[in-house]
Amino acid sequence: MDFNLVALWTQTSVPGKAVIVILALMAIYMLAISVERFLVFTKARGNSLAFVEKLMAKLSAKDIKGALSLSQANKKANPIALVIEAALREYSEGLVALKDVGPDDIGDFDILDAVNRSIDRVKEREVADLKKGLGGLATIASAAPFVGLFGTVVGIINVFATMKANGAGGIAAVAGGIGEALITTAFGLVVAIPAVMVFNYFTNAIDSFVVDMNEVSSELISYMLREGRKAA
Repeated sequence: MDFNLVALWTQTSVPGKAVIVILALMAIYMLAISVERFLVFTKARGNSLAFVEKLMAKLSAKDIKGALSLSQANKKANPIALVIEAALREYSEGLVALKDVGPDDIGDFDILDAVNRSIDRVKEREVADLKKGLGGLATIASAAPFVGLFGTVVGIINVFATMKANGAGGIAAVAGGIGEALITTAFGLVVAIPAVMVFNYFTNAIDSFVVDMNEVSSELISYMLREGRKAA
């Protein structure tokens, strides 16, 4: 059996070819998701770092309106800006609500509680967006070896069926068939190993984004507490 791609394809049985095609589709999906997520994460990381520096300057100058405008201008491809924009908008609207007391007033309004709920709501949505496509990578990482193993099992069954039909025996008679069968397992591992590595890389990147979102959100809440204490 020749070990080059053309020879492997021509000498592989129909079930083996079907398994290889399935694994090839998995590999294409993995590559597409990897490139798309890498571009998204790289852009979001760069935008977030620049945004946080400008945001801290606005907060240091006690410019809430400027910070809100900055967040609204940087919402695109920037999960941290989206979270901060929601928090600042809730804070600004809460300050207005605290001044309005009338017959429709339903009781005490905790502005920081409202801001925290807004942060949690937007953060969960942004984390879900960052995880887009990673479920498919996890599926490929876990399923590809078994798809390859299925091709191997079918190939070995065909080898024994051929031996029985032809009455042939010995390692020389079955070496080619067994080699063909093991090819699908090799393809499965070739697809699964990069999928695991890419999935872990993006999972760690998302965890880093969550840490950054929590840190910036906590800093904003601390600022609001300090300003509220000064106002009181």
